[in-house]
Amino acid sequence: MINYSIAIMGTKPGTKKAQITETKAYGIAQCTEVIDINEFANHIHNHGCVYGKGDIVGLLTIAVDCLREMMLAGKRVKLGALGDFQPRLKSEGARTTDDFSARNIKEVNVSWEPGKDFKNIRQEATFQLVPSRAAQAEQIQVIKNEETIQGLE
Repeated sequence: MINYSIAIMGTKPGTKKAQITETKAYGIAQCTEVIDINEFANHIHNHGCVYGKGDIVGLLTIAVDCLREMMLAGKRVKLGALGDFQPRLKSEGARTTDDFSARNIKEVNVSWEPGKDFKNIRQEATFQLVPSRAAQAEQIQVIKNEETIQGLE
């Protein structure tokens, strides 16, 4: 189940707050937990994998290192149903092609194009509306204030 909250945001991403002229309500996924590579490896192991958790962690770690190496070599890596990975450049524009050089390239990021198993998992997803993080923080503060008042009585 995917928890979500509702947020009011500008309709044009990247617009500064002072310049927002139109807003809409959008759903924001609220993750219930963050798992690390060890917990993920344990999850894989518990699905009947013949390899131990340590082997899986090692393989995932090597896969990340190798994927990074391939990105730095300018290669596109196709990982089946997981999807394709390739380098993407963020650059500063130049007036002409003659004026452009590698100095204009400011970032090299990795782009992920989801494979068929990750394209749009909406049909399989279920949802539960939960309070926003701000609303949760307000609720916690109210509870703490009530506890403080009760402790003083």
